[in-house]
Order: sequence, then C-alpha cells, then structure tokens
Amino acid sequence: MEQAEKETVRAASEGVSSEFKTLIDAEDLDSLKQLQHLILGRLQDSNAVLSHFNEYSEHCSDEVSGDFSRNTRLLRSMKSDLDYIFQKLRSMKSRILATYPDAFPDASTEVLDRRPDLEMPQ
Repeated sequence: MEQAEKETVRAASEGVSSEFKTLIDAEDLDSLKQLQHLILGRLQDSNAVLSHFNEYSEHCSDEVSGDFSRNTRLLRSMKSDLDYIFQKLRSMKSRILATYPDAFPDASTEVLDRRPDLEMPQ
C-alpha cells in the first residue's frame, strides 16, 4: 500500500509541476536563473571582502593588544600612585588644620577631594 501511495503522490506532483511549467515562460526562468547567479557572485565577492577585512582587523588587534594591556597597567599604576598622593595630602592638610585652624580659607575645609570616581558608572 505504501508503494501505491508513493506513486499517487509522484503522479500528483508531476501533474502540478507540468501545470506550473505552462504558467511560466522558459525565458523568464532563464532570466531568474541568471539573476540568481549574479546575486550569488556578488554575495561571494562580499564574503571574500568581509573575510579579508576580518583577517586585517585580527592582525591589527594583535598588534595593538600588547600596547593596550601595557598602557592599562601603566594607568592603573598611575591611579594608585595618585590615590596615595591625595591620601597623603589629605592627611597633611588635616594635621595642619588641627595645628593651625586658620591656615586655610573656610571654603577649602569643606571639600577635600573633588576628583570624580572613574570606576563608578555614571
């Protein structure tokens, strides 16, 4: 029974395809085929360009990554040094204020550090 069912489906599909072929000209099909080949060629060219660009980008990234990590370490070191310096300045200023209360104008005693915290998202 399966064989008879398969043959029936095959005959029906052949009938539909033959009817469909009569609706469309062979020239139209050929022009569609040519357009598809043209689009395929353009897509392959685009793919090649993108692959080349990705390789170039990877190469540039490899060149820059060492400098970037080195500069990141340098900036972190500079930040810790500046934090230490500002901490020492605050402690010196507080000792001076304790010893000489009128050493600084009133406005300078209120705000000790106006630097933004760069590690906190804003």
